[in-house]
Amino acid sequence: MPHIHVDGCEIHYEVKGRGEVVLLLHGLGSSLLDWEMQIPALAERYTVVAVDMRGHGRSGKPPGPYRISSFAADVAQVMRALALGPAHVVGISMGGMIGFQLAVDHPSLVRSLVVVNSAPAFVPRTLRERLAVVQRIVALRVLGLPGFARKIAEKNLPRPDQEALRRKLAARLAQNDAAAYRAASYAILGWSVAERIGSIRCPVLVVTGDQDYTPVAAKEAYAARIPRARVAVVADSRHCTPIDQPEAFNQLLLDFLKEHATAPAEHGEVCYGT
Repeated sequence: MPHIHVDGCEIHYEVKGRGEVVLLLHGLGSSLLDWEMQIPALAERYTVVAVDMRGHGRSGKPPGPYRISSFAADVAQVMRALALGPAHVVGISMGGMIGFQLAVDHPSLVRSLVVVNSAPAFVPRTLRERLAVVQRIVALRVLGLPGFARKIAEKNLPRPDQEALRRKLAARLAQNDAAAYRAASYAILGWSVAERIGSIRCPVLVVTGDQDYTPVAAKEAYAARIPRARVAVVADSRHCTPIDQPEAFNQLLLDFLKEHATAPAEHGEVCYGT
């Protein structure tokens, strides 16, 4: 398994395909397996690099605290070690936050940015938002990680025909290291680069499920502050859009990448995990 030693932690990554680089960043409590429905489609045209953040997947799980800025610094070091930049960066949820942080801290590494069901800040301001955070913390402590994972899966994949996906998501979340999951959760709380997103000059696609945790209007509001950003709404989708609507999401992603590719994609044999 390929790893790179970064700031006291082994960071696991996998590579597939050939062409311009597409870097995939997963969400909280997940891993590069978030992208299992995207990697085969992307690898036909691009070099796909998927990374497990510290504390997640097959990367190391050092003690916290963790920070979004540290996750982005890890990614930047991986990209430089592998000579990947600039890359088309795609991130979901926490991965989208890391993508924003990468774009403002290391703009030379980001050719374009796709943010899925995410935002440039997570700062609870209203009573309702603060209560939601407290409820999540209490649920995690009361239910434990396996029970909490089932609740998350049920909320995001509620339809009867999504049972297999629901079980898969719950099982993956339940496998997290509990301390690392808490550390990553606290990394999100209070984080913000909202005041810096106007400096992002690369093309940005904001993808949102029409039933995501935060409303479409919230994404439209922050996208309006980014010079080259636009919003795409995926119907009948919640927070796990690449999983619950993979065909629609893949088409949006491929169309955006094709629009902003700088060179014809190369084709040939691919090698996964090298």
